[in-house]
Amino acid sequence: MDAFHAAEMGRAAMMLVLTIAGPMLLASLVVGVAISLFQALTQLQEPTITFVPKLLVIGTVILGSLPFIGQAMAGFMARIADAIVTGA
Repeated sequence: MDAFHAAEMGRAAMMLVLTIAGPMLLASLVVGVAISLFQALTQLQEPTITFVPKLLVIGTVILGSLPFIGQAMAGFMARIADAIVTGA
């Protein structure tokens, strides 16, 4: 494996991580902003209010995207296995 293929595999791995973590991070961002807006409007300044809704939303997003995550990781592993077998 030359440097180009190693860099390409590294780039593909980083894109896989961003693709898998992106929906969860985006959902957490949306819930955090909505709760922060609610806290600002009601002047309820309790820092622990955000944890439970974020956990529930992130858990729901993880359960909803598990087939996609499994498919993406299996495809990447197949690509790595092919590179190992071919020696490229």
